[in-house]
Amino acid sequence: MDTTGVRSPLKRTVGSNQIGMRQFNERIVLQAIRLHGPLPKADVGRLTRLSMQTVSMIVDRLIDDGLLEKQARVRGRIGQPSVPIAVRADGAYTIGIKVGRRSLDVLAMDFAGHVVCRDVFDYAYPDPRTLFPALESKLARVNQMLGAKAAKVVGVGVAAPLWLGGWREFLGAPPEALEAWHEIDLRTRIAAMTGLPVEFAKDTTAACAAELVMGQGRGIHNFLYLFVGTFIGGGLVIDGRLHGGPHDNAGAVGSIPLSGGSARKPARQLLHAASGFVLEKLLSDAGAPAAAAHDHRALSPDMWRHTEQWLDSACPAIANALTNAAALLDLEAVVVDGELDRQLVREIIRRTERVLDRFEWEGMVRPQLLEGTIGADARAMGGAILPLYAHFAPVHELFLKPAAEPTA
Repeated sequence: MDTTGVRSPLKRTVGSNQIGMRQFNERIVLQAIRLHGPLPKADVGRLTRLSMQTVSMIVDRLIDDGLLEKQARVRGRIGQPSVPIAVRADGAYTIGIKVGRRSLDVLAMDFAGHVVCRDVFDYAYPDPRTLFPALESKLARVNQMLGAKAAKVVGVGVAAPLWLGGWREFLGAPPEALEAWHEIDLRTRIAAMTGLPVEFAKDTTAACAAELVMGQGRGIHNFLYLFVGTFIGGGLVIDGRLHGGPHDNAGAVGSIPLSGGSARKPARQLLHAASGFVLEKLLSDAGAPAAAAHDHRALSPDMWRHTEQWLDSACPAIANALTNAAALLDLEAVVVDGELDRQLVREIIRRTERVLDRFEWEGMVRPQLLEGTIGADARAMGGAILPLYAHFAPVHELFLKPAAEPTA
């Protein structure tokens, strides 16, 4: 049952027994095992509504293809021992690339969703003249770390802001450094560089995909996702599905205005108050390196008063944005994560909750605030998930959540 007590058959991964559906049914089986974990064939059949004969044929074929594997027999209290079938980690690999405003991440992910290697390149701003040579070098390094496994890479997923050339003055970048992004097709450029199929998503949408598939999203069907990186951004999940919107920009919370503004001066946006870049500047002015904003140093006694200054501005702004989102979207939860120390993420949640306590909630349902589980790698991992699902998930079931099983 879902939270309304109404079963939702559209949220169940269901196959077809009709002839000509071989590939679709294979993907349905893979999806069921990926979402639920290792399962005996009988449970796969129950979840997908495929016949036992069809399930057995598909599972055996996927084992022969190296995508599934048998685990040790499990003896239950009743009946014969069962043999769980699991995703085989080395069955396939994907590459995830995060092109951010302050860093480039390249990682490889196995078929079970584990990061097997990664490399990072930091910069003050994303100048394509230095970024693309660095990307080529990092891709070569990751391929070298993969070794023979590189032959099993099925695609590349790219996570990047939709407007990499934007907010130049806020970042303090020279005009010529970011201007070129208006003419660059990042997806095409990386496809030419790698010779592999490339999937693309907004960076925080990709991070939301990682949380949906591997984190808090497994148990929530409607949530707003917030990620505090260099800028604060987000993603949106509706009815268990990643929702991109008509412009692939759903969940763009960083652009929510903080006030009405004026004809002469546009309203400040949430990103001007709650981004990691703002905390970086506060700590840098206090003599700490900018990177201290993203690790335990932000919580040190020497830096805490500056971090608290940022929290005093960021959390009320986040609370206002979440209230508007809750009124419009009727959310179950808001998941908060970031490229920050985990304790600082928890402090953001605690202080935002305290602000929300002072709000009037009549006519709305207050969403719960939850800590994200992926952390700094969420955007690159989300990128790596995109080709994994493009190649091995049934198309119309992309990022589909399993329905909870009915209880007696």
